[in-house]
Amino acid sequence: MKIAIGSDHAGFELKEKVKVILETLGHEINDFGTDSTESVDYPDFGLKVANAVASGDVDRGVTICCTGNGMNILANKIDGIRATLALNADMAMLARAHNDSNVLTLASKYIENSQLEEILKAWLDTEFEGGRHLRRLSKIPGSGIAE
Repeated sequence: MKIAIGSDHAGFELKEKVKVILETLGHEINDFGTDSTESVDYPDFGLKVANAVASGDVDRGVTICCTGNGMNILANKIDGIRATLALNADMAMLARAHNDSNVLTLASKYIENSQLEEILKAWLDTEFEGGRHLRRLSKIPGSGIAE
């Protein structure tokens, strides 16, 4: 799977760990930055990830900032993006199963390194259930889902 990834300065260190895990799992990574812990504006990096997913240049995206809130709000402004914040593997699994999440948002402040691989695997390996969830998603403007 081809996955875009981007973070702000607060998410940089977690982004680097996510990249290693995803590459070890055999995924191709398109890293949109940032490249250090020097202060930057999260929209500059989150928009690149969301646009890459929305355009079909990549299959999915991962955005990372301190709480995950900024990146999640930003990504969901782009038509066709269904970004979801996951703090644990159960949230990640349900984000895919019920919301057909195509962008995973991670919170560097709240995610333990020991949980990171489990969260990523749950999000990557879970299929969208469709059915009643498809009907619900189709009611969300800009979701990119039509029933």
